[in-house]
Amino acid sequence: MEPLFYVMAIMGCADGNVQCTEARVIPTHYTSMAQCREALPEQLARNTDVPYPMIGAACRTAGAQVAKAESKTKRS
Repeated sequence: MEPLFYVMAIMGCADGNVQCTEARVIPTHYTSMAQCREALPEQLARNTDVPYPMIGAACRTAGAQVAKAESKTKRS
């Protein structure tokens, strides 16, 4: 199982920063959400070629994630 990491998605948006669509995912893996957010300004500056009136970016988790299952009490 690979570890959890963070990636940055570059979003293309209509005027007013609405109706945003994922335009691309930056191939860099970040080890923390803070590290990803710190890289936002630089990555936005590098990705101005996205064919939308406005662009944005969002950091999100990627890699293996384990969900906690709640146990249910058996009924007799």
